[in-house]
Amino acid sequence: MTHPLVAAARVCLGTPFHHQGRVAGVGCDCAGLVLIAARAIGHHPPDSEGYGRMPKDGLLRDAVEQYLVPAADLVPGTVALMQFETDVEPRHVAIVGDHPAGGLSLIHAYAPARRVVEHALDAAWQARIVALYTLPDLHA
Repeated sequence: MTHPLVAAARVCLGTPFHHQGRVAGVGCDCAGLVLIAARAIGHHPPDSEGYGRMPKDGLLRDAVEQYLVPAADLVPGTVALMQFETDVEPRHVAIVGDHPAGGLSLIHAYAPARRVVEHALDAAWQARIVALYTLPDLHA
């Protein structure tokens, strides 16, 4: 059974990349994708506005940790905080999915692809993950 966050994120596949966008099918960035998917399944994480394309001063990590809970396992439905090789701090988030061909996938608004994509979570992408998070339990 597909995790609800993964199913909600897949609705956004093909959505154009748009910095600070928050509308499925119209435009979103990586943070916007997580917000759209979380809201679609009944969560209401806080949103941030006015951030730059290159988050700095821990802004992205702080925003993620305002609502999400640290997770230990890399499983479908977790949110991965990522840092690229040349970055000094994390600047990307993605939702871990169950790849249709088997294994894990990443669903994310990826600027170089100019849209929301899903692809296999290979070793290169996995090496970029610096922290994992999950949505808080709505029933807690």
